[in-house]
Amino acid sequence: MIKPRVYVTRRTLQPGLELLSSRCEVTVHQGEEPPSREELIRNIRGKDGLLCMLTDRIDSEVIGAAPSLKVISSFSVGVDHIDTAEATRRGIYVTYTPGVLTQATADLAFTLMMAAARRISEADRYVRNGEWKIGWSPTMLLGEEAYGKTLGIVGLGRIGSAVAERALGFRMKVLYHSRTRSPEKEKKLNAEYRSLDDLLKESDFVSLHIPFTEKTRQIIDRQKLGLMKKNAVLINTSRGQVVDEDALAEALEKGWIAGAGLDVYSTEPLPADSPLLKLKNTVLSPHIGSATHQTRSLMSEITAKNLLAVLKGEEPPYLFNPEVKEIRPLSEIKVF
Repeated sequence: MIKPRVYVTRRTLQPGLELLSSRCEVTVHQGEEPPSREELIRNIRGKDGLLCMLTDRIDSEVIGAAPSLKVISSFSVGVDHIDTAEATRRGIYVTYTPGVLTQATADLAFTLMMAAARRISEADRYVRNGEWKIGWSPTMLLGEEAYGKTLGIVGLGRIGSAVAERALGFRMKVLYHSRTRSPEKEKKLNAEYRSLDDLLKESDFVSLHIPFTEKTRQIIDRQKLGLMKKNAVLINTSRGQVVDEDALAEALEKGWIAGAGLDVYSTEPLPADSPLLKLKNTVLSPHIGSATHQTRSLMSEITAKNLLAVLKGEEPPYLFNPEVKEIRPLSEIKVF
């Protein structure tokens, strides 16, 4: 029996590649850098499946280069890098990895919050650069306490809820804003609903956990930043495009807010001329929300299982576009 052909745009952790290789003929891009657009289009031709990363732009041109493509399995919780409408129109199943990175990303959000509040990046540089000349001083690197403060969560989904759970241990008052209210979560997490403006006005810490869409593009802009407290800290582990970075840099430089902890940016990697790099009151990490051995290994396994399930004509564990089944039933896709 001829094995289905699969293209993987970056080496992933095991057991994902082992699972794919046991059933498919697999081509893997070997470099640390993502494949060029030309390489992506060249290698996707003739393939039955694609396992891609969030850094791969899978638009109509890429999809059109692979008429035999049946499934796109994304190593991510978001799918804004994929033209899902075009994929659905062509009967291509799009899968993803929701839920698996919840705890790791919530850990990082809380880490960024604490690091920004206590000026950990500044303190680290202070020691490493030889600036620590006095053993102890009552005014050296004063920060803000998190215990008992107010945390505003924008987007109370899986990750936002996990952050709220961590806040309970710090006796924080939890406010949230989401598209819809959730009385069940309010009771479980002791959280109070607020409009976005009121949340920004009341919170000492604001943590963003919303998907990137046209409606959320730069939802935190100059006007919204102006509503925040001067001692407030903004945390973003969702998508960089939901924040107006120029306005944020201005807010941090002029003291409209006290600090920011960022893991995501509108352009990644962060450009060398970004004003954020020059600011002392920022904690910057390179999009590592899910970067734990446990989470990345599980993501690898899930992406492989999603892809293989579709090729076996079975419902994948995490299907993003279920409407595709009406266009191209799984029975028509089954190849083994």
